[in-house]
Amino acid sequence: MAAVGIDELAGATPATRDRYVDFLRALSILVVVVGHWTIAIISWDGGVIRSTSAVGKAPGLWLATWVCQVMPIFFFVGGYANLVAYDSARRRGDSALAFMRDRARRLLLPASVLLAVWAVVQVVLHLTDTGASAGPSIAGVDLLRGVRPPGQTIPFGPLWFLGVYLVVVCLSPLTIALHRRFRWAVPIVMVVGTVVSDAIGFLGEQDGIRYLNVVFVLLLPHQLGHFYGDGSVDRWPRRALWGMVVVGLGGLVLATNPWVWRLAGEERFAWFPGIGHYPRSLLGTDVESVSNAYPPTICFMLVGLWLIGLMLLLRPRLTAWLQQPGPWKATIAGNAWIMTLFLWHMTAYLMAILVLWPLGFGQETEPSGRWWLERPLWIVVLASSSPASSPSSAESSEPAAASRRRSCQDHQICGR
Repeated sequence: MAAVGIDELAGATPATRDRYVDFLRALSILVVVVGHWTIAIISWDGGVIRSTSAVGKAPGLWLATWVCQVMPIFFFVGGYANLVAYDSARRRGDSALAFMRDRARRLLLPASVLLAVWAVVQVVLHLTDTGASAGPSIAGVDLLRGVRPPGQTIPFGPLWFLGVYLVVVCLSPLTIALHRRFRWAVPIVMVVGTVVSDAIGFLGEQDGIRYLNVVFVLLLPHQLGHFYGDGSVDRWPRRALWGMVVVGLGGLVLATNPWVWRLAGEERFAWFPGIGHYPRSLLGTDVESVSNAYPPTICFMLVGLWLIGLMLLLRPRLTAWLQQPGPWKATIAGNAWIMTLFLWHMTAYLMAILVLWPLGFGQETEPSGRWWLERPLWIVVLASSSPASSPSSAESSEPAAASRRRSCQDHQICGR
């Protein structure tokens, strides 16, 4: 967006707008992007390029996931935004279906561009016999060449998160109705459901039941975001927010330390193969037999509690900071292109590999001293080559004036 557009949006910001929500949205996605760029260990084997996480191999790196696992923050902000946007749509006379269609369009249109570009790339790779086949297969034909899913996939990793969030958006009219009808009973059921699912899944060795936590754990921050959207958070005492921090962090310490689980004897190794307790990492890795993320566990729920509590404790000070022109313009600019950055950041990573690998960089298979020394290089190269001024919303194809006008309207809609 042109500077004049950012100035226009900044000047049109209503006093009722919650600037902190915009800041958290941009910050959470930026943390995900920089995190993926930072922790990747690259493999280029037999004509297939992929990346895996260093978290499971680097001692102590799991601690970063307790601070940087920002998915709950994004879902919390989504709970706020979906409630406010849904109420605005209903005031305009739009149906719930129209609301879901509009929100889905904003997600699917930029994602479709990514898929279209990579469909062309894959056809070219097939026609030129470049790169090895990597699956998945349909009728005996491997669809992909040169890259291999799943997980932190180059370049399709961002799409799984987008798919999950699209489902959450479509469920928003239901979650909002439950919020208004049952209030705190809904998150309480989600917390209890998480505990029961983990107990049956791990202690009862019924692993399939754990997938219920995809609903309970991922929707819990979104449900708490509804309390932010209707203003209830403003009435929460600070001791309640500190309670979220203490319960979240304290619960993580207890759940991930072996001395707690030694009371269960050797049976704990049947529940958590190889480690005997919940893993400390809050990301899935290729080397851990149990994951806190796929499907999410009690630990994933606890990190959401502590981070949401922390963000709400910091809210007054950061909100005051965002009243300054510089930070607020930077936040507006960041939100204008953050979806583009998110969708394309692993494509950018692939481009960097193609440039840096022949020069001898990125070839460490373990988080060695050289691997750590290379981290700044990768961040600098990727940051300098990533989009910095591309509107990422569905309105990006509109003329600039119309796009800014629509952005100003949305800008006012999302405020309280």
